[in-house]
Amino acid sequence: MSLLWAFLILVAANAVTIGAMLAVRRRAPDGSFFEDGDRASGVFGVLATGFAIFAGFVIFLAFTQYDNSRSGAEAEALVVAQQFETAQFLPTRAELSGRLVCYARSVVGQEWPRMEDGSIGNTLNPWGVAMFRTIRGTDAKTPAEQSAYDRWHDQTSAREEARRDRLHGAAGIIPDSIWLVLFLTAGVVFAYMLFFADSGERARSQAMLMGSATTVVTVTLLAIVALDNPYHPGVGSLRPIAMERTLELLGQARAAVGDDAQVPCDEDGDPRG
Repeated sequence: MSLLWAFLILVAANAVTIGAMLAVRRRAPDGSFFEDGDRASGVFGVLATGFAIFAGFVIFLAFTQYDNSRSGAEAEALVVAQQFETAQFLPTRAELSGRLVCYARSVVGQEWPRMEDGSIGNTLNPWGVAMFRTIRGTDAKTPAEQSAYDRWHDQTSAREEARRDRLHGAAGIIPDSIWLVLFLTAGVVFAYMLFFADSGERARSQAMLMGSATTVVTVTLLAIVALDNPYHPGVGSLRPIAMERTLELLGQARAAVGDDAQVPCDEDGDPRG
């Protein structure tokens, strides 16, 4: 979520709740609707604390998944670079090297935009399938080739696991029932605060009372939304920086080993021809 949208949502929420408070204040008795203000404040403290604790657990859960997605993206990029090195010991090094570059390009140019718009789904990377077909037809004869062949399969498993962690964050992990509880609790807090409307207080004091609570609750909910959707465009979103760095390293590595063969894909990872 962009900063502009977050700001607009915050302003709209404050406009609604402060407007409601000032409207109720016009007909509120002097001293609020509560006869015992201390008791009412104690109950409000219980409500606010309950919301804060519940929201804290949800933020912890969302941040854990956010961090797993980030770690998965970084691990996947690292394994791709390591597999390039392993491929140099295999007889099909040229094919595997080119397909690794295409895999990295497709992650940046195709999978990342689809993760941002939520359309990635449970799909295989076509270049991962192409590499599987290539390695399946590889005849490793020498001890070095056989060792590299086994190492390649281990790295493939690590790469697929890291990709799974990266994709898992694109779907969001907070269920609708949790969102329902969060918004219901926030609504109860706001409704309860309306009973603190006091015609004897200044309007700006009442506006500050409601606005401060609205701001804290709204910002908390916006933070949960941002953590639950780590790939959506906006502040704090995850970007394919690690894989872009790997693409640069692969270009340097190909030049170092004298690999000048044409890569079988364009800059976005689409097959040529």
